[in-house]
Amino acid sequence: MNKLVCLLPLVLVITGCTAVAPWQRGTLAKPQMALEPNPVQSALRTHTYGSREAAAGGGSAVGGGCGCY
Repeated sequence: MNKLVCLLPLVLVITGCTAVAPWQRGTLAKPQMALEPNPVQSALRTHTYGSREAAAGGGSAVGGGCGCY
């Protein structure tokens, strides 16, 4: 019973994996499917926030309070 409980989630995860055909990749590459719809704006906002706070951490912004890298 214990092995069945451990194997059931594994089987469900494996069945969710599939190969994507070349003609389907265009659908997955649409802007609506992106995790971050505006990556440039997000990077600029993160950099500005890191510069204002004069600290780095918790994000991808680095540098001091001067706004430089």
